[in-house]
Amino acid sequence: MEQANFPVEKVNTRCCVAGGGPAGMIAGFLLARAGVDVVVLEKHADFLRDFRGDTIHPSTLELMYELGILDEFLRRPHQELPQFGGQIEDVTVIVADFSHLPTHCKFIALMPQWDFLNFIAEKAKAYPQFHLRMESEVTELIEENGRIVGVRAKTSQGTSQGILEVRADLTLGTDGRHSIVRAKAGLEVIDLGAPIDALWMRLTRESSDPDQTLGRFRAGKILVMLNRADYWQCAYVIPKGGFEVIRQKGLAAFREDIESVAPFLRGRMDELKDWNDIKLLTVAVDRLRQWWRSGLLCLGDSAHAMSPVGGVGINLAVQDAVAATNILTQSLSLLRGAVRDEQLREVQERREYPTRMTQWVQVLAHKRLLGPALSQKTQIRQLPLAFKLLRRFPVLRRIPARLLGLGFRPEHVRTGERSPGLPQ
Repeated sequence: MEQANFPVEKVNTRCCVAGGGPAGMIAGFLLARAGVDVVVLEKHADFLRDFRGDTIHPSTLELMYELGILDEFLRRPHQELPQFGGQIEDVTVIVADFSHLPTHCKFIALMPQWDFLNFIAEKAKAYPQFHLRMESEVTELIEENGRIVGVRAKTSQGTSQGILEVRADLTLGTDGRHSIVRAKAGLEVIDLGAPIDALWMRLTRESSDPDQTLGRFRAGKILVMLNRADYWQCAYVIPKGGFEVIRQKGLAAFREDIESVAPFLRGRMDELKDWNDIKLLTVAVDRLRQWWRSGLLCLGDSAHAMSPVGGVGINLAVQDAVAATNILTQSLSLLRGAVRDEQLREVQERREYPTRMTQWVQVLAHKRLLGPALSQKTQIRQLPLAFKLLRRFPVLRRIPARLLGLGFRPEHVRTGERSPGLPQ
């Protein structure tokens, strides 16, 4: 059906955010907090999608502290992870110890992403400049004289459909690794490759289960388990494109593989009733060569898709949003058209270094750790040197803790707050 057959709603704003993920919601919140009118478009009716990143690192928790909302955030259901480790066969290795970080929270908070996004939405809605439009899927960009001046989106409310046209001084593309915005903008993607995929599932957690969240390695098998209080969110790591081979072997064989890695799960594998209970995550590691065009800037997974290794995706996206709002808020608060290409380039230059370094570490982990572990067909009898050193010299755990917990370039909120009761 042609778009012309639908009613068209037209909106003008200073900033249009395409995508209500971590980067988009944080950017919208910070801009509205500073008095900038912003419209956030999210294609789904809610944020409730399972098997999304849910590790909130100390860097993000520190931003919550700077914004004065940390205590309220931590009252939401979550688990706290003061250490991060792995189990190789029957040997436990603590990889990162966050107790020495110079932050108010010395732990990773495990919280479902939908709870995180709902919390940010609640805080943002206190500001009249914040407008969240659910069930609004961006389908195309509006370009005039070589500059992106807004977007068009399909909207849906019940059985009613329409077209929303949002005109903005700046459009932020924050619609994830399968970004429509970056595709429509024609931005070049550099694919760094990823030799793994992951199968996500959930299994009941019992009170007698181990407390520690771990990556478990056994003879060619890797299982990551995230403690969600009453259930485990599990990721079974497989070679790239290997899901069909696993399906052909049958569900019973797959259940046995999971039990062999985590024997305490025996008796619960019938919870995986069919393959619909198992979701494939196709892992990608890529980044845009240029994150922007005139009037448009991509952030988060839209600018750089991350591997699940280290659970850093949410936190890099949040850091992108903070850096972007620090640099762009003043211009968005001035006359229309005040955002210059040089400022968009400045955001990319600031965030490209931590992106490149994080992806370098992830690619290295794929090649040196996960790849060899998946190809190991017999029992692992000797720990890799790095794990031996971490066990013998606990002080070394501070290095990966800093890289995971703070990242290569932590950001801090530099924008002020306009009273929620005041118009722009």
